[in-house]
Amino acid sequence: MSVSTYDVVIAGAGIVGAACAFECARRGLRVAVIERDVVGSGATAAGMGHIVVMDDSEAQFALTRLSQQLWRELAPQLPADVEYDACGTIWIAADEDELGELSRKHAFYRARGVPTEIIGAAELARLEPNLRPGLAGGLLVFEDAVLYPPCAARFLVEQAQQHGAVLYSGSVCEIGRGRARLKDSTEFSARWIVNALGASSPALTPGIDVRKRKGHLVITDRYPGFARHQLVELGYLKRAHSLTSDSVAFNIQPRRTGQMLIGSSRQYGAEGCEVESVMLSRMLKHAQQYMPALAGLSAIRAWTGFRPATSDKLPLIGPWPEEESVFLATGHEGLGITTSLGTAHLLVSQLTGERAAIPFEPYLPSRVLLEPVHD
Repeated sequence: MSVSTYDVVIAGAGIVGAACAFECARRGLRVAVIERDVVGSGATAAGMGHIVVMDDSEAQFALTRLSQQLWRELAPQLPADVEYDACGTIWIAADEDELGELSRKHAFYRARGVPTEIIGAAELARLEPNLRPGLAGGLLVFEDAVLYPPCAARFLVEQAQQHGAVLYSGSVCEIGRGRARLKDSTEFSARWIVNALGASSPALTPGIDVRKRKGHLVITDRYPGFARHQLVELGYLKRAHSLTSDSVAFNIQPRRTGQMLIGSSRQYGAEGCEVESVMLSRMLKHAQQYMPALAGLSAIRAWTGFRPATSDKLPLIGPWPEEESVFLATGHEGLGITTSLGTAHLLVSQLTGERAAIPFEPYLPSRVLLEPVHD
């Protein structure tokens, strides 16, 4: 049986795998991308598509900021169906107690060169009249954006193909020792094998610190102008990053189609992909506390997806210590769309030995080896 040989084989053509393929190929590496479904499926197809700077840690900020700027550079090349919209984000302070956190966030971003502006209650109501009265204010992050993830992934794979990458259909069942084997027994040989399978990545690389975290989303019919910015409650990080309980948080995005995309929920231990009415109702009721008029909109679809989450809320980018040919690009949880381009930059910098724009050490998989399980 013949074995196809490449410099890099990438398992998974979600947004992260697609970005890695694009970056590897344009650097002159021979690349094969293997996808079991369609390009941009899985968590990519289920995600909101925000491109945001986050500040839960210095490492999270560095990667999201780098990635946001890479998306801004790429934006003029994106086709219309990617729906890239530099609408900005407003972080909402619900009351006076949250204004202090708003000021901290503003100072943090400003000190690191991120354009932001604190807006008072009156200006918030003017910018977003469908928010409920009485909110204390907001922080406008000007350079944040949204896009449509499946088409963004498709674009990145197409760009990779223009630079010589090859896309294969199949399900990778085993990687290591410079080989990737598919379920149909097809084999690929490469110096580096990249596991970019998101929530499914532990199946290929047992022992990595990645857990599935289920989320619900709802999209409405077309209501142009109902929301003009991406809107996120200031308590989002605390709610979204709870490691011990299910949670919901207010997050709404305007799409170029005029539709409103409403989130979000997070659940550990929920294995089924079905929409859960209790969780969906909880999420929507919470959203209506910020935008009561949402109750009058017509929802046309609800769905779920599984985010690949790590214990320290940072992705795994780099070599797997237990197998020198295996590299990881997974564990991005809800920031895979944002950080896909930055992940690709860090990965390829490690493969080629070139200097990266930011230190890659905080994201190395070696930092979070799981303890062995004993019966």
